Amino acid sequence: MALPIGAVAPDFEAETTEGKIKFHDWIGNSWALLFSHPKDFTPVCTTELGTVARMKPDFDKRGVKLIGLSVDPVDRHAKWAEDIKETQGTAPNYPMIGDTDLKVSKLYDMLPASASGDVLKRTAADNQTVRNVFVIGPDKTIRLVLVYPMSTGRNFQEILRAIDSLQLTAKHRISTPADWKQGEDVIISGSVSDEEAKTIYPQGWKSPKPYIRIVSQPK
Repeated sequence: MALPIGAVAPDFEAETTEGKIKFHDWIGNSWALLFSHPKDFTPVCTTELGTVARMKPDFDKRGVKLIGLSVDPVDRHAKWAEDIKETQGTAPNYPMIGDTDLKVSKLYDMLPASASGDVLKRTAADNQTVRNVFVIGPDKTIRLVLVYPMSTGRNFQEILRAIDSLQLTAKHRISTPADWKQGEDVIISGSVSDEEAKTIYPQGWKSPKPYIRIVSQPK
């Protein structure tokens, strides 16, 4: 059973490439992006880790902390980082969890509770369900979950776009339509009555149907 949106992200302690962390303390009052990998030295994940490293300023600008996870040990992550820098141009500039006891992968329902064995003998195929993205809010609740197969690289521009929507809709009682991007029109949430909407949006709104009320993106 996957962790649902709105659930509290499980807390944990783990070794990372930047030292031991307690996850909730590490998040602090920030947003966080936890993304997982089935094995070190895998091709698709190598491209993803380099891509996220290059995009780190975009996440920083949004107040989003980055943290990766692989079931391999931290010392292997360090060796993998050398390959990532050589092939992708940028090494990971954020912590990588070494989930050698599979604890975090099980806590986040990426592996079954029965999963076991020496992580160095477990193959990427054994861990193929460890390909998740979790966006976690400052209140430590899960705001978004994405699950990818090993053969499909993640689209981190889409993840940034989704974070923009999550952060905007957390501040304002609105929703964002399909393919929405920063600066485009938004939709007044259904929980806002027309009478209340008139006080929030005295300039009015476009309404092609009574249940679709379109306004400019709030500041």
